[in-house]
Amino acid sequence: MPRHLVERELTPAGPARRPAAPGRRSVTVNLGESPLTWLHARGHLDDRQLAAGELLRRDYEAAQVAAGITMRWDVVRSPGSGGGRGLNPGERQVAARRRFDAALGSAGPGLSDIIWRVVCAGESVPAAERALAWPTRSGKLVLRIALDRLAGYYRVP
Repeated sequence: MPRHLVERELTPAGPARRPAAPGRRSVTVNLGESPLTWLHARGHLDDRQLAAGELLRRDYEAAQVAAGITMRWDVVRSPGSGGGRGLNPGERQVAARRRFDAALGSAGPGLSDIIWRVVCAGESVPAAERALAWPTRSGKLVLRIALDRLAGYYRVP
């Protein structure tokens, strides 16, 4: 995981998005760290829950669910171009989308919202709580339950 450390102003709601003003309390933030790895590094998630979240993120990225912002420069395979084994890129994308949809479905209604926001969209737990109009400090508990269900779906030991 790349480290990109910056100083941010520390507010009652957590680190601000703006740089720390002189004379204000500040905290060092690693912009290269996802909310999921942040929670795991501080003991809020166990290894199984982290692994399940990373598997979902892998499927999310492979399915290319997020909107594209640039032109695609992937190599186009033609018949007879060799390596006829395995799935082509389009088939891999469709398979990943099916796994992603099934994984979110296995979490169930209500739980898939927090999973998508924290794991896929990279929102912090407090930001996800506000967006979902949940009580403060309820997100971590619900996220842990949702990740346990995901671990069952992905059969993480």
